[in-house]
Amino acid sequence: MDKSNLAALFASYPRDKDFLDEVFDDAGSIRSQYHGIYDHFSQLPLSDFRDLFDYAKKSSFDQGITFNVYSDSSQGVERIFPFDLFPRVISAKEWHTLERGLVQRNRAINLFLKDIYNEKKILKDQVVPKELIFSSKNYCKAMMDFVPYGEVYVHISGTDVIRHKDGEFYILEDNLRCPSGVSYVLSNRMATKRILPKLFFNSQVQPVVNYPEALLDVIKSVAPPGADKPLCVLLTPGVYNSAYYEHSFLALQMGVQLVEPRDLYVDNNFLYMKTMHGPKKVDVVYRRIDDDFLDPLVFRSDSVLGVPGIIHAFREGNVSLANAPGTGVADDKAVYTYVPDIIRYYLSEEPLLKNVHTYRCEKDDDFQYVLEHLDELVVKPVDESGGYGIFIGNKASQQELADFKEVLKSNRRKYIGQPTMALSVHTTYIEEDRQFEPRHIDLRTFALTGHEMEYVCQGGLTRVALRRGNLVVNSSQGGGSKDTWVLQDAPQNASVSGEGIESESAVSEESSQTQSQK
Repeated sequence: MDKSNLAALFASYPRDKDFLDEVFDDAGSIRSQYHGIYDHFSQLPLSDFRDLFDYAKKSSFDQGITFNVYSDSSQGVERIFPFDLFPRVISAKEWHTLERGLVQRNRAINLFLKDIYNEKKILKDQVVPKELIFSSKNYCKAMMDFVPYGEVYVHISGTDVIRHKDGEFYILEDNLRCPSGVSYVLSNRMATKRILPKLFFNSQVQPVVNYPEALLDVIKSVAPPGADKPLCVLLTPGVYNSAYYEHSFLALQMGVQLVEPRDLYVDNNFLYMKTMHGPKKVDVVYRRIDDDFLDPLVFRSDSVLGVPGIIHAFREGNVSLANAPGTGVADDKAVYTYVPDIIRYYLSEEPLLKNVHTYRCEKDDDFQYVLEHLDELVVKPVDESGGYGIFIGNKASQQELADFKEVLKSNRRKYIGQPTMALSVHTTYIEEDRQFEPRHIDLRTFALTGHEMEYVCQGGLTRVALRRGNLVVNSSQGGGSKDTWVLQDAPQNASVSGEGIESESAVSEESSQTQSQK
């Protein structure tokens, strides 16, 4: 049996000064917030660590924590979502800045959506080009001249954040339609508490387990007036959807019914759920079905996933939808370039978080720059998610560069270009090499907005590009994840008995966080 410990693996850890390593500084020393984690891992026998690693994989399999990975042949392959045992740590001070910036961004985006579907002041004032908005495939005519209850359009947002080699956080993109990934945040935390209980409870980490309760409070807050005990449901396309694990997980944690479209129907502009005891009126739908498939009477007539009449019931104020249809226009990657101006316009504040500099290919000057510097840029379609369609110029051959220039010329509106950001790297255990190696990471944060209610999950989904040198971290592209530890402001006494180390129950972790009121 191998009785050596992990210290030997750290001794051979490779470092690249072209990127910010979040665990090791330029001199090769451990950063202060990682001392306890490093010491704990260094003392573990290799055989014990590998047993823990195998246990984490088996646990993921037993819980059905999977995701679909799509190859060039577009065939979905379901696989275990890789989970790395070495957590990512964010200090309380850093998190405070991130949290404030996320709340600011979501407030401005909700005001922007209300405006562009109603008075359109920002377009009339030429702060954002009206052609950009009306040409977006996600601009929803069914939302025109209508304001949802509470004036909330984006109830759940998943904002992707990166740390550049300058040490600062940057917003990479907004995900405002049906953002996914929070179930992995919660599952990763439960796994960490089971596998590394002593390390976790000694580290003074902010809880994340209160997210389902906060999500339920948020969707209840936007129930139509008069719904004293609102009936909320989570609408899923079904078991074959790549994120079905998350749908069922969140429904269970919130204590709401998980429904498919066949379980719902509209009668007299009210939405009902079929039950063994007769129909029940539904007040709020947390929907995980894209706009195009939501209502065949309004969107795609061939959709078998939709609920006929649900949009009319929504516009009549008889049911609320979270997120509202049409929010995708605000996470269009070309509209993203205007979010700093949107913040200034509606809030009269300077943005607290920076955007990555972005070139819009539909603008002549920007397009010319992209063509001339394509080998230095990352080019993305404005309306895709999951890492699909990304072109990384410095990884492409001369022929691939030439071919992609023709693609850009054929549809300039569809693409934006960004400099190749030096995403920070993080110590990650690579099973194939049986080594700890640096891998690029980002952070998907989760923020909630309800009627006079805001909440930011005190952590997030740290996604890891598991292949050496790869910058695409998306799980759908084969990435993995880490537990994200946001440290508390000041040491508090950890109560092991209050949490229940072996418990997987969401109620076992006590929350020290409250929701802030506007």
